[in-house]
Amino acid sequence: MTLALFLGVLIGAILLGLPVAFALLLSSLALMLQLDTFSVDIMAQSLINGIDSFPLLAIPFFLVAGEVMAVGGLSKRIVRLATSLLGHRKGGLGYVAIFTSVLLAGLSGSAVADAAALVSILYPMMKQSGYPEGRSLGLLAAGGIIAPVIPPSLPLIVLGVAGNISIAKLFIGGIIPGLMMGGALMITWSIVTRKEELAVAPRASAAERWAALRDGVWALIMPILIIGGIRSGIVTPTEAAVVAAVYAIIVSMLIYREMTWKMLFHTLISAGRSTAMVMFLVGSAMVAAWLITIAQLPQQLAVALGGLVESPRLLMLVIMIIVFLVGMVMDLVPSVLILVPLMLPVVKLAGIDPVYFGLMFIINSCIGLITPPVGSVLNVVCGVGKAPVSKVVRGTLPFVTAYLILLGLFVIFPELITVPLRVLGG
Repeated sequence: MTLALFLGVLIGAILLGLPVAFALLLSSLALMLQLDTFSVDIMAQSLINGIDSFPLLAIPFFLVAGEVMAVGGLSKRIVRLATSLLGHRKGGLGYVAIFTSVLLAGLSGSAVADAAALVSILYPMMKQSGYPEGRSLGLLAAGGIIAPVIPPSLPLIVLGVAGNISIAKLFIGGIIPGLMMGGALMITWSIVTRKEELAVAPRASAAERWAALRDGVWALIMPILIIGGIRSGIVTPTEAAVVAAVYAIIVSMLIYREMTWKMLFHTLISAGRSTAMVMFLVGSAMVAAWLITIAQLPQQLAVALGGLVESPRLLMLVIMIIVFLVGMVMDLVPSVLILVPLMLPVVKLAGIDPVYFGLMFIINSCIGLITPPVGSVLNVVCGVGKAPVSKVVRGTLPFVTAYLILLGLFVIFPELITVPLRVLGG
């Protein structure tokens, strides 16, 4: 009854158009009334305590790093490097897009930002070279959603805080699955373009490749600083975010010299606004998470799932189906904040590695970013590329299928994630 009340109020508020943060507070209020523990003071205190977290400080700094990267010339140089290496192949701009997606994922951590950058830089080139419109934008959208999997990832930070999971382990564990997502796109792109007549660019000379590498090396150093610092234990994920932000500003202003003080000011304002929205959402979710625990909703969910707890792979399959369906109608961060506190106790009861579950949750939720009807990345790609949604959705289908196959392999063979995690020291 309590679980039905919480979900009913939450879903009803969202369907009525209430912002997710307010819907979470309203469902929390309904739980408090149901439990006869209503107190405005407790709700306000829980809201503040929810964002009073050192790991959450990584969010504004990684947002600053991502914003600076987009306007400071780092993204442009990554694209130039990828083009010099892969542009001469058949369908070369598609491979460039995938390679760039993986590299950008190690810089920004934002699917929307990466997708917007990819479309604005690469789509005009693909269109001019005669690439199919829908398929090109579908590939760019699919490439953009690698960003939340490969560190630095804002959703992984939120998931780590919401589920009390090591963010460092999530970061290290996301590297191999993110690379495998890129590999899946490479294979799929080679299949769908096999019979296409696409323009082939001339091979870049060794001098051009060296020039592109030399110009882009400052951008490539940033993910090495982040992952290397965390892996070696020199910095925490939060401290790595500060390093990334400072490094991006220094490179953009003093080395590439494409960012002015005025541009930096506007970048900081934009990052501050995004931080405020994320933090209010996290705080509201922490109120709901506290009441979820008090009301013993995870125990009710465990009873509902019944015997699935005895079969971890079957349980993961059912959870992944639920997450996929929710991801189609809800953005990534709200999905994390609502579902993880509910599902994680059940996952632990089944003996499933929380880091593995967290990565699977993020990968699955990312697919929802390019599926209708909500699909925030899908909408961004359509807006920046000035293309109808229906055409882009058809273009994403082969890549969504590839991601779902990869997700299925991760369910059947969790060792594909857990073994590399152990090898990398996570």
